[in-house]
Amino acid sequence: QVQLVQSGGGSVQAGGSLRLSCTASGRIFSNYAMGWFRQAPGNEREFVAAITWAGGTTTYADSVKGRFTISRDNAKKAVYLQMNSLKPEDTAVYYCAINQGSWGYWGQGTQVTVSS
Repeated sequence: QVQLVQSGGGSVQAGGSLRLSCTASGRIFSNYAMGWFRQAPGNEREFVAAITWAGGTTTYADSVKGRFTISRDNAKKAVYLQMNSLKPEDTAVYYCAINQGSWGYWGQGTQVTVSS
């Protein structure tokens, strides 16, 4: 069993910044990727960013490139998402996830609201 607990998020005006954190516990194998997804009302869940186990490779959705930064601390089994220059269209519930062959474990979700 794997648990992911998220923190951070909240409300901010356009142009502001927020940082999301996610810590994993439980039966986690080594060499797993971690990532962030988001889901806006009426939309499907979409990929935001991912990072490999060693942190050497990061991937971003085109919509957040240059504004969001994903990082991880393997000693803490944690992943972070620094979100800068936020836009109203970034408003969504954000989820962290672990990939051990598939994105099979998810955090509880954190609301991010960006006002114009």
